[in-house]
Amino acid sequence: MRHRVRGPARPGRGRGRARQIIEPVTDLETRTAGRPGASGLPGALRRAAPALLGYAAVRALGLLALALWSAARDKSAYTLLTARWDSLWYTRVAELGYGYEVRLPNGDVHSNLAFFPLLPWLERLGAAVTPLSYADAGFVVSLLASLAAAWGIFAVAEHVYGRRAGVCAVLLWAVLPVGVVQSMAYSESLFTALAAWSLYAVLTGRWVTAGVLASLAGLTRPVGLAVAAAVWVAALTAYARSRGDAVADGTQGPARAPGDGARRVLGMLLAPLGAAGYVLWVGHRTGKGPLGYLDVQAGWRNGFDGGVAFARFVAEKFTSFPAALAGVGLVVGVALLVWLYVVGVRQRQPLALLVYTGIVVALALCASSYFGSKPRLLLPAFPLLLPLALALARLRTSRSALVVAGVAVASAVYGAFWLNGSGPP
Repeated sequence: MRHRVRGPARPGRGRGRARQIIEPVTDLETRTAGRPGASGLPGALRRAAPALLGYAAVRALGLLALALWSAARDKSAYTLLTARWDSLWYTRVAELGYGYEVRLPNGDVHSNLAFFPLLPWLERLGAAVTPLSYADAGFVVSLLASLAAAWGIFAVAEHVYGRRAGVCAVLLWAVLPVGVVQSMAYSESLFTALAAWSLYAVLTGRWVTAGVLASLAGLTRPVGLAVAAAVWVAALTAYARSRGDAVADGTQGPARAPGDGARRVLGMLLAPLGAAGYVLWVGHRTGKGPLGYLDVQAGWRNGFDGGVAFARFVAEKFTSFPAALAGVGLVVGVALLVWLYVVGVRQRQPLALLVYTGIVVALALCASSYFGSKPRLLLPAFPLLLPLALALARLRTSRSALVVAGVAVASAVYGAFWLNGSGPP
C-alpha cells in the first residue's frame, strides 16, 4: 500500500494525522476489493441481488396492473406487449428479413430497414431453438434484457457512488412512468443492457469488452453511436492521462499495464463497427450510398433538426386550453432533464457517462418526428437518474422504500393506462 507523504507531523499531532491520512486509503482499497469483478460472478450477483429483486417486483406490479386494466377493457395485455407498433416490425424482420415496406397515401414510405437487426436476429434464434413464436421470443428477450440492463445500471452506479446508490438507481429506472416499455418486445431494454455494461467496462478499463458491447449496441438502435462515442472519449482521455503521468515522473506509471494501449485501441476500433456496418449496408442495399439510411428515416418523416420541430410542437400546445397544461408539462420535463444533466456534471460523473447521456438526450429531443415516442427514447439515458439515486440513498431505508413503493404504484397504473390508449408509436 502506498501512503502519501505530506511533510513532518507537528508535535503532539503525528499519530492522529497519520490515522487521518492512512484510513481513507485503506477504506478505498476495501471498497474496491468488494466491488463486482473482485469476487467473480457469484459475488457480483450477490451484491446486485437486492437491486434485481426490487426491479423484478416493480416490473411484476406493472404487468399485473396492465393485465387487470386490459381485462377490464376486453383487451389482451400480452398482445399490447408483443404484437403492436414497433414489435410487429421487428417480428416481421425476424420472419421475412428486410425488404418489406408500406406506402402511405401521402407518399411516405415506411421501410423495415429503419429497424436495426440485433433484436430480430435474437427473435429468429429464439424461435429456431425453442417452440416459441417470433413474438414470444421477442418478449423473452426483452424480459431477460431488462434484468441484464438493471444489473448493468447497478454495476455502473455502484462503481461510481456505492452499493446503496446502485440499488436506488435501478429502482428509479424501474418506476419511470414509461417503464412498462422495458417489458415490451421493443429494443429499449436490449440496448440499455448493452450500453450499461459497455459503460461499466469502460469505467473498469476493460477496453475490448467495452468495444464489443458498444458494437452490439450499435446493431440495436441508431443511438448506439452514443456508446461508441463514450468509449472513444474515455479511451482518449485515459491515453492523455497516461502520457501526462509518464511526462510527470519519467516512467510509464502503474496504470500502464503491458498491452493496455493495444487493448484500448482495439476497443476504439470495435466500438463503432455495429452501427457503421448496418448503416453502410442499408446504403448499399438502397443504392443511395453511405447516407441511404437517412433517406429511409426520411420516409418515416424522422430526422434530426436540432429540436426545431419539437419546439414548434410544444409551442402549439399553448394555443388552446387544456392543451396548454400538456405544454407546461413538456417544458417542465425538458427543464428537469437539463437540470439532472447539469447536476451530474457538478457531481463529476465520469466523462464517459456524461458523453453518452448527452448524446442520447440530444438525439431524443432533437428528432423531428414521433413526439410521443420521446419518453421511451429517453429510457436508455439512465445516468440522468444518478443524482436522484444519491438523494434517495441518503434517506432512511423505510422512507426510501415508501417513496419507491408509491411511485411504483403510480407508474404501474400509468403504464396500464398508456398502453391501453395511444401507447408508444
